[in-house]
Amino acid sequence: MKGLVISAPASGSGKTTVTLGLIGALRARGLTVQPFKSGPDYIDPAFHRRAAGRDSFNLDSWAMGRAQIAHLIARTSDADLAIAEGSMGLFDGVAQRGGCGNGASADIAALTGWPVVLVLDCKGQAQSAGAVALGFREMRRDVELAGVVLNRVASSRHEMLMRHALDPLGIPVLGVLPREAGIELPERHLGLVQAQELAALDSLLAAAAAAARLHLDLDAIIAAAGGGVVAGPFSPLPPPAQRIALAQDEAFSFVYPHLIQGWRTAGAEILPFSPLADQPPDDSAGACWLPGGYPELHAGRLAMAERFRAGLQRFSQTRPVHGECGGYMAMGAGLVDAQGVRHQMAGLLGLETSYEKRRMHLGYRRAQPLAGLYRQPLAGHEFHYATILAQPDEPLAQVTDANGDRVAETGSRRGHATGTFFHLIGEAP
Repeated sequence: MKGLVISAPASGSGKTTVTLGLIGALRARGLTVQPFKSGPDYIDPAFHRRAAGRDSFNLDSWAMGRAQIAHLIARTSDADLAIAEGSMGLFDGVAQRGGCGNGASADIAALTGWPVVLVLDCKGQAQSAGAVALGFREMRRDVELAGVVLNRVASSRHEMLMRHALDPLGIPVLGVLPREAGIELPERHLGLVQAQELAALDSLLAAAAAAARLHLDLDAIIAAAGGGVVAGPFSPLPPPAQRIALAQDEAFSFVYPHLIQGWRTAGAEILPFSPLADQPPDDSAGACWLPGGYPELHAGRLAMAERFRAGLQRFSQTRPVHGECGGYMAMGAGLVDAQGVRHQMAGLLGLETSYEKRRMHLGYRRAQPLAGLYRQPLAGHEFHYATILAQPDEPLAQVTDANGDRVAETGSRRGHATGTFFHLIGEAP
């Protein structure tokens, strides 16, 4: 499958808007577009899914090996074109190499052969855009630059100055988005506000697609697509049970689509339930999984969800319950919100967390479980602002960061209940 990587020199340049607009514009031409997201992101793929009408999968060169990445691409090869949105800047990753790279979007471009469309935020610069684009073209010889999209362009004169710098370099301009056409998506501390929270999302996606049709050279972008990978043998993580109760609502939505796909491919049945609607996990399930999300924004409702809490406690007496990040916090004894109010959580674990004084925890994680649903080395990613007040239970795993240094967030286990602050991506490559 041919494809393109939509990247930029830095975060905030307009990658997501260009990606969503391009997906919508290509769909309007009758193409089936397969979206991907480079790196450990669980918010952007939900926007991709709404725009493309099919699941978006994460491709991560630190947490995944080449075989897993090729496997995920091969499973979606019925599409006409792959569009992969990068993360941060094109070459930004961690210091130490992981599965098949350091987590940079450039690794995915090199591995797949998908050329890069570089989105340049042109506010405050003119001819210097040529120097930026030239540097990105020359940085890695195994990464092909298809061209640039000039974003937030102030005027036709502004555009002309940048074209005069880019044309002699042989760097194609694949689109020019005027500043007044800016389509801004609301953000929260972990990035964009979740797709399911935006009542006007369809209107925003339609506006982005209209801007792409008007301002991007779609013929040139389609012609620039290339690359592709050959898949080999790969075995995803097995499901934790044949029937899995999966928490799914505005408080618990951060679970990687490739995990769910792998479980379903292995024959598992997913049984969604909503803690915010005071629903307990399905009693016919063999395991319960509480993904991450924003429990701190809904702590009051979770504290009042007595039916959910009682059902989860009853379930955990005989079967595994696992929580990731927000799900882990919801399984704890209490959560203190940003206003300093403590809310009772499910009490399966003794964990106490607080958002009163925020502290960012960010980075790749490698875990060697000491117990729990999986015993093989695991790779994941942690990103939250909670402070641990108490973590009294037995540690779930020995956890290190991308540099191999131990981290204090080991997760917890008590009886059938387990939880971690990192989001599972898969078996460590």
